[in-house]
Amino acid sequence: MSLITSSIKGTLDLLPKDSYKTQYVEAAMREIAENYGFYEMRTPVFEHTELFERGVGDTTDVVQKEMYTFSDKGGRSITLRPEGTAGAVRAFLENGLFNEPMPQKIYYLISCYRYEKPQAGRLREFHQFGVECFGAGAPSQDAEIIALANEVFNYLGVSNLSLEINSIGCKKCRAEYHKALKEYFASHIDELCDTCRGRLEKNPMRILDCKSPICSEIAKGAPVITDYLCDDCREHFDSVKKYLDAMNIAYTVNPRIVRGLDYYTRTVFEFVSNEIGAQGTVCGGGRYDGLIEEVGGNPLPACGFAMGIERLLLLMEAQKTPFPERKKCDIFIVSMGDEANIKAAELATDLRNEGLSAQFDTVGRGFKAQMKYANKIGALYTVVLGENELSSGNVKLKNMADGTEEETTLKDFTDNFQSIVIRQAMAGFDTEGIDIKDILGGNA
Repeated sequence: MSLITSSIKGTLDLLPKDSYKTQYVEAAMREIAENYGFYEMRTPVFEHTELFERGVGDTTDVVQKEMYTFSDKGGRSITLRPEGTAGAVRAFLENGLFNEPMPQKIYYLISCYRYEKPQAGRLREFHQFGVECFGAGAPSQDAEIIALANEVFNYLGVSNLSLEINSIGCKKCRAEYHKALKEYFASHIDELCDTCRGRLEKNPMRILDCKSPICSEIAKGAPVITDYLCDDCREHFDSVKKYLDAMNIAYTVNPRIVRGLDYYTRTVFEFVSNEIGAQGTVCGGGRYDGLIEEVGGNPLPACGFAMGIERLLLLMEAQKTPFPERKKCDIFIVSMGDEANIKAAELATDLRNEGLSAQFDTVGRGFKAQMKYANKIGALYTVVLGENELSSGNVKLKNMADGTEEETTLKDFTDNFQSIVIRQAMAGFDTEGIDIKDILGGNA
């Protein structure tokens, strides 16, 4: 196949037969986020490379191995965003949102780019739902964003997820912890991969996140951060757990979670599934109280999470989670002849103005071919326009499910159509106050 007609490795086309599922999931995410007081932010798909080097961390796999970086025509080093938090922090600072009432709560639905080995649940272009809360340092805010993610899963009917939480402390805690890690990993230095040998002095915590099987096995015996937490961090973590208990959110403390990005402090968490293979983390996040200062702002607490949309959809498919039906055509107007074609366009416009899905032939098919097409696209009703119908002013509305036909006038057809649909669907029921979209709405 020609390169021109081949997608780039690690990318997917989202086709109409599947896009409605993504739209459904994203609509749920928007609604739930806004119920929690989070509002949408949109940032550029590319940023200055330094933002990610400083924000994400120059010892992470993301920065060292996975970023799509290039020089633009002005000689600037530009990177396609590998994640959403750093860009959100940059936008928060550049646009002076720190002058607004705190906390500032934002969400985003974005595409991200990482040069990874493509596999199920791991793509080079992928999409994330993320939330960020700036200016709230209380444990209750950590618990709230966890509750938000949990509500998304519950709303979508996703089950059998395990919430794992940890605290990775603050700079004060980690100074002692780094010493312990260096001592431990130094005794295994000949077994570590080349990348982790380089991390040993600069940031030994990154070894805990290495994907190499040998390094992962060695890391299982490493000291755990929870044994090194200072009193403040321990108290903060205990409070987070109390809030989660009060919210009836089940969790497991996993002292091995460190997350793959350097900006995290204190609380970190992951929602994990064992039903989608190796890429089991569907959502991950935590607190990052030092990131805003690292990027150039004044110190300000912050926390957030990111949820992989493709990975979530993969899990929903694995669990056979039901989706609403894709919107179908409410009515297809079969038209024969130039005058009828023009009338069909007029009728379709009137119906669409009432919020209905209406289509008519724009290909030049014959009568049988139009009816066949209407059936193929799942049109709920058809109406035929030809010379006889135009001259008499009467048309027949056909219910495609049972084949029944009902005659009505072409004049005020839109009102007549709605009345007929309501009457047919609600036979034997009180129809007062019923709108046609209440009936055809399952088709929305």
